[in-house]
Amino acid sequence: MTIREIPDMIEAQERDLTEVIRVAVPERSIRADLRAVSIVWRRELIRFRSDRLRAVTSLVQPVLFLFVLGTGLSRLAGHGLPAGVDFKTFIYPGVLAMSVLFTSIFSAASIVWDREFGFLREMLVAPVRRWSIVIGKCLGGATVATFQGIIFLALAGVAHVPYNPVLLLTLVGELLLLSFTLTAFGVMMAARIKQIQAFMALTQMVVMPLFFLSGALYPLNGLPNWLTVLTRIDPLTYIVDPMRHAVFDHLSVSPLALRTLSPGITWDGWLVPLGLSLAMVAAMGLVLLGVAIAEFRKTE
Repeated sequence: MTIREIPDMIEAQERDLTEVIRVAVPERSIRADLRAVSIVWRRELIRFRSDRLRAVTSLVQPVLFLFVLGTGLSRLAGHGLPAGVDFKTFIYPGVLAMSVLFTSIFSAASIVWDREFGFLREMLVAPVRRWSIVIGKCLGGATVATFQGIIFLALAGVAHVPYNPVLLLTLVGELLLLSFTLTAFGVMMAARIKQIQAFMALTQMVVMPLFFLSGALYPLNGLPNWLTVLTRIDPLTYIVDPMRHAVFDHLSVSPLALRTLSPGITWDGWLVPLGLSLAMVAAMGLVLLGVAIAEFRKTE
């Protein structure tokens, strides 16, 4: 064998080796995409189960609002409440929504972490459509946040809210709807943010106004015009009001007290039906999900 024949021999061996070793890349299919949704969803549950400190710290702020703020303001607010109604009972639906508000949006923070450590790139190059990753992330975050809300729901008796099965199922369903919408909102924001510090600063700037403008701590009637407008454009208002209506619908209060504490949402004097409020929250969740999927398609 001459020296000139060596490169030809090496090339022939490489060609034979390529024919023997082949990388099998599965074709994209709906079944593979649904499997990816399930895997991403289970990953979120595993992360939540392995991080017990996260579950505890997420409940600290709602508990402080309910017990410290609710107890501290009960005497002052009690003069404006109907007889027999505790201030903690009034703010409980809003604080319950708050218990899933932070968990839902912060669940999307893992996307920023995955981007910083390179794991997101490995997910994006997988032979699955990117919408499956987004949907799996939203479903996982919604499940974790709803579970967090169920834990806080166990404290309903402390706020003098009855453990009625119909009421509890209604609240759990509304929490799941809220959690999905908020998680989609968080995923949409995290799709383009590259640093976790920027994501945390942005969420803090958005989360607190959403909570305080939702009517969680005060009735929606008798407000100044500027505050009324802000509460009507706050999407969280359209889930806090049905939750409060469900709670007071299972309490023994007079019709006058019900109109005072849960007057409903009005648009220029027209009372928005509860079904329409929930449908608006669901529609917002689907729109945010679509935007998040579109953002992920642009992500490299």
